[in-house]
Amino acid sequence: MNIKFILAAVPYTLSGRIQVAGGHLPVAGHTVPADFVGVGVTTADSPLVDDYVLERLAELGIRQVRVDFTYGDMAGPVARLLDRLLATDIQVLLHLVQPFEEVKRIASPEGQAAWREFVSATVACYGEKVWAIEVGSTINRRRWSGYDTESFFTSWGIAYDEIKSRNIRLVGPNITDFEPLWNIAVLTRLKQDGKLPDIHTNNLFSERVVEPERFDHRLLGSWIGQLVKVNLVKKCRILKKITSDFGIDELVSPAAFWTLPRIKRVLVNSEQKMADYLTRYMVLCAASGSMRQIYWGPMLCNREGLIDDDTGTYPLLERVTHYHRVFGDEASYRIRPAFRAMKTFIAKISGSRYEGALATTGGLQIHVFRDDRYLVHVVWIENGKALPLHACYREGDIDASEILDREGDHLTGKPQLISEAPLFLTWPATVDVQLVEPDFKQTEHIYRHIPGQEYYVYNDDQWHGMLMAGSPVEAEGRFRSLHPDHLPGATQETLLRRARNAVWTVEDVLATAVVAKKSLKIHPHKRFFDRQKPSKARRSWIAAAELLRRGIPTAMPVAYFEKVGDRSLLENYFICDRVDTDFTAREILSAFRDGATRFQDIPAEQAYRELGRFLFEMHCRGVYFRDLSGGNILIKKSPTGELQFTLIDINRARFFNRGATMMERLSDLSRVCNKLHWAGREELIGQYLQRPESGGAIPWHYRIPFYLYDFKAAFKRRFGRKAIKRLLNRAAGSDGSSK
Repeated sequence: MNIKFILAAVPYTLSGRIQVAGGHLPVAGHTVPADFVGVGVTTADSPLVDDYVLERLAELGIRQVRVDFTYGDMAGPVARLLDRLLATDIQVLLHLVQPFEEVKRIASPEGQAAWREFVSATVACYGEKVWAIEVGSTINRRRWSGYDTESFFTSWGIAYDEIKSRNIRLVGPNITDFEPLWNIAVLTRLKQDGKLPDIHTNNLFSERVVEPERFDHRLLGSWIGQLVKVNLVKKCRILKKITSDFGIDELVSPAAFWTLPRIKRVLVNSEQKMADYLTRYMVLCAASGSMRQIYWGPMLCNREGLIDDDTGTYPLLERVTHYHRVFGDEASYRIRPAFRAMKTFIAKISGSRYEGALATTGGLQIHVFRDDRYLVHVVWIENGKALPLHACYREGDIDASEILDREGDHLTGKPQLISEAPLFLTWPATVDVQLVEPDFKQTEHIYRHIPGQEYYVYNDDQWHGMLMAGSPVEAEGRFRSLHPDHLPGATQETLLRRARNAVWTVEDVLATAVVAKKSLKIHPHKRFFDRQKPSKARRSWIAAAELLRRGIPTAMPVAYFEKVGDRSLLENYFICDRVDTDFTAREILSAFRDGATRFQDIPAEQAYRELGRFLFEMHCRGVYFRDLSGGNILIKKSPTGELQFTLIDINRARFFNRGATMMERLSDLSRVCNKLHWAGREELIGQYLQRPESGGAIPWHYRIPFYLYDFKAAFKRRFGRKAIKRLLNRAAGSDGSSK
């Protein structure tokens, strides 16, 4: 981007016109277009893929598609699919893609002639048949499209002349992500040239923000992001204001999606999360009242498609720039949950009137739509959390509603919880439903996507809790068996540990043995500082849900209970599955410290490699454990010899939507390495850093946290509470002997 181009955006920006007061809040009272949702389509060499694409579009009930069209397509499979689409009632946004190598020669007469010939021929063939023609392709990503500012304006000018001379609707310039200075600068130049588009296009991604409704932490940091409140709705409204200020009536997002690899950086169940995000994204864009249309991107693709092509391959060029071909065989294609989520949105929301948001705070989102048949509330809460429906709705309204899940399936048993997976609550259109004031104190933490398991809340006069079960009947039985009034206590035979907490095995209550944990003592300063925190049992429940969401093994949580109004902080129970284990990381690392080269037939090199990779994965998924002693890492040796790790004593852990920072990583690593000699530390950290070839040398500044923790641990062993207690006991024993 050259300086002159940047400066073109300055007057508009400094004038304050980019500001939208209250822009983070949706605006009520508009109708969502019937053709609001679109998707990108293309085909393969086989005409059978055309059939498959058309069948899936009919199944979606979609009215609008986007087709990428480039040099050579006129006589190929894309034109064949395009002809078939135009024979239906589906509207087509035809996207003209200039090949990367052709962009590079657009300054030459030959390059300009080739582009003009392509545009002219395409417009002559299809211009009168398509809904609109789009020019420009991720023009602010030079490494994808090849465009610099001048090459884009040259290409745009040629296309504008050819398209508008035939009085055909022109859309563009296809800026990607939320970079409004680009929009301002490009539209300023196009206005000066008298060549503005009829519709403004911007690929409005939210993928890097993770959750669609979050304030964008990338804009000057998390704290300022919260202050300026730039969320998806505000982005839509800002772009719409820019669009209107330049005299353009409509704004379209031609491509936006979540890729599975990006979701997998932190979370498992990536296909489920893609479907959650699709619904949440489309609802928020509809609620903004700013978008004429939004398109998901590729319908059929391995990485981000609504349908998996089952190839595991991806082209070198990003499909947001050019969705050129479908891979694989139509017999192996697989519909993903996101496909069904889009189908539900189209059926329930497209063409309806948006009546406003009933909740947008506390992570809770409730948006109201109404058409001639139904009143629809779309409801969800931020990732990892849950809120009972009765915390927001009256029981009578819940009973009178018909509830659909994100994929449009009717839920016969009324769900107890609002979760990250959106629900559609529907009533007859003549009904009005008012919320009760949401009680966020009832917010719980769950791992939403455990197959065959649901969460159930328990409340009585003395106890509050939650458990997992496969059905309401099973939940009722578990509540009776595991309730603190009935739970078998620890005995000498069942006790596993007794210190600050009692940990014991509970047999013959459920089908399999479980482990219970109860606080026994809390030091006065902890009682003071922890009085506003959840109980230990609830913190363990939260941490277990977060670890499982991230695919980090821990004991499967079964239930937790905490006494209502308990000020001692001791009356709480956490119950989980018993973990089958062979030994702990403390045992194996201590053996290597003492000179062993193998432990239970496991070579030291294997132990360091597999433990290092496990800890690296944990940190990459946003876990800062804070109590990563070797005793809290259980290890099971599989029949094939691999090591399987499970984390316990998890209530101190913290969780982020980003990877752990290096200081957080080193803090954890210094704890787990405390029992290990320096040679072993260097090998383990070398494996952790995935640089075993470095000879294990730890950079000097990485060593500092290890030295500090070694000093702290040694000081605590010599002068801590336990050391003082041992000293007093020895002194008391000496006095008794002398007497």
